[in-house]
Amino acid sequence: MTKAHHLDAASPADVADVAGVADGAGRAAGVPAGHRLFARYAHAPNARGFCGPELGAALQRLAAGHTVSGLDVPAAARRFSGAWPYQALLAEHAGRVGHGGHVGGCGGSGGSGGGALDPLEERVVRAYWTGNDLTELVDARAYGTELLARFGAQAGHYWQHLTPELLPEVTPTHAFHVFGVYPWSRLLGRGAPEPVGVLDDCRIRVGRVLDVGGDELLVEIDRLVDESPGLRLSTPRPERVIWRTQDGPFIDAATLRPGACVAVHWNFACDELTAAEAATCQRLTVRQVEHTDSRLRRAAAD
Repeated sequence: MTKAHHLDAASPADVADVAGVADGAGRAAGVPAGHRLFARYAHAPNARGFCGPELGAALQRLAAGHTVSGLDVPAAARRFSGAWPYQALLAEHAGRVGHGGHVGGCGGSGGSGGGALDPLEERVVRAYWTGNDLTELVDARAYGTELLARFGAQAGHYWQHLTPELLPEVTPTHAFHVFGVYPWSRLLGRGAPEPVGVLDDCRIRVGRVLDVGGDELLVEIDRLVDESPGLRLSTPRPERVIWRTQDGPFIDAATLRPGACVAVHWNFACDELTAAEAATCQRLTVRQVEHTDSRLRRAAAD
């Protein structure tokens, strides 16, 4: 079901060649911050063949801070069906309501309306994957109505649950996609362990670093618990997660210390979070789990 962890083949449609190295700060010279941030979060599911085009070593090297010559990041990102529609619509809605001039903050003050943002702007990418001020700025119901209409036009047998009944659960985030849009939460309680495992690995988990090792970090982190018909988050406990690839870590190894917060996606620590970013991601996750738990319990009672 999965590919090897390390990517080893690139699609010629998306990348011509891979070259260059990161600068001293661990950032690829000239690469937009949003492009690299998108690669960090998209890498793990892409490496397993779950989402997006087969980008091979290109996405991994970009996420690790290397310059990737010939990689058309916007073209590649549009082929991530689980992320791009959210980021594109989020960028449109943020532009409509006024997104202010402060990039990357945690309490934007809005501003005058204008055109859509770039879906790969760092602030938009962050809003989708872990949440930030844009997540709160966008009207969730209006966003959700338009999002479900777009998805509904392409919905098949496994997506018949994409109805207005989902609107109370909507946030413009990856957590909503995992728990609300993906069909996996509807498969809980059927005796198989796969649904809760997929939901847990696919969501962005927040871990507190306990120890920095060679290829692994020891982090204190929670897990999803299937309490059919409900769902909850466990008390955080120690767990080892991968944080290095053959191209290096996605997190600055020179500054990572115990006590830091990291984002974990498919058992891979892909990003170091500020305390505010970690708190926002965890709050949105708790909210989504609570909505899912309520939906599951209502369905069981009917």
